[in-house]
Amino acid sequence: MLELRDGRSRLVLAPRNGGAIARYDALPAGGAPIPLLRPGDGSGASGCQVLVPWSNRISGGGFTFEGRFHAIEPNVPGEAFPIHGDGFQKPWRLAGRTATEVELALDDGAIGPFRYAASIAYSLSDGALEARLTVENRAGMRLPHGLGFHPWFPRATGTMLEAKAKRVWLEDARHLPCGVAPVAGHPSWDFARPSPLPEGWVNNGFSGWDGRATIFQPAEAIAISLTASAALGIYILYSPSRDAGFFCFEPVSHPVDAHITAGQAGLVPLAPGATTSATMRLDWKSLDPR
Repeated sequence: MLELRDGRSRLVLAPRNGGAIARYDALPAGGAPIPLLRPGDGSGASGCQVLVPWSNRISGGGFTFEGRFHAIEPNVPGEAFPIHGDGFQKPWRLAGRTATEVELALDDGAIGPFRYAASIAYSLSDGALEARLTVENRAGMRLPHGLGFHPWFPRATGTMLEAKAKRVWLEDARHLPCGVAPVAGHPSWDFARPSPLPEGWVNNGFSGWDGRATIFQPAEAIAISLTASAALGIYILYSPSRDAGFFCFEPVSHPVDAHITAGQAGLVPLAPGATTSATMRLDWKSLDPR
């Protein structure tokens, strides 16, 4: 584990667990640390995973790009489709470090047709966390790449979310898109104003998003802001139930199963040696009026 502090926040990283964040805690003056992400070791349902060279599921045993079919096998036990690439499954090396910054690198990304290198730079500044993820295509041919982040947030009584979006992708029993609808037609998924999370299952992608979200945790008197770069134009909201103790708000570059859909929206075709990057920023403020 690697730990950074800047006086207002603490960041714990797990390079061996996919370069993930294990903890991100607020350090309020005179108070105990407050977990802003669900604490753990960065594997499983905790912290924040790095999604590279794509986000979420690819169906059909692979995808066709520029007239060639590329096979990809499932990479997670119990999952019918390959999911989230393999960056989160590999150890990353320490490439550089200061008191408030760390750069991690992955040199041997390899899943399906993808051969790639990736880096992620984490930094703390006045309590805010910035993560910048970059992927370089080393496959020797053009391929469509995607990026994303997979943070796990605590869910408690009173947790609310604000994240304006215009459309929601509906999912089928296989957790694949089966249509798109206006968010206004699904009030329990409309977070144009701070709203409680749905009582039951939600695992949907949202588009027409402005790249900003706020999570309110009244029990801790904390608000967490999330800002994503323009490359991350979609968010995935996942929560099994109100009693799960967590929910995920994932800024990603493309819809679920984008490799299979016409146009492959949100994916970035990279020539050999080319790169693409995306950034997520998290910050917090106290809601305590004192």
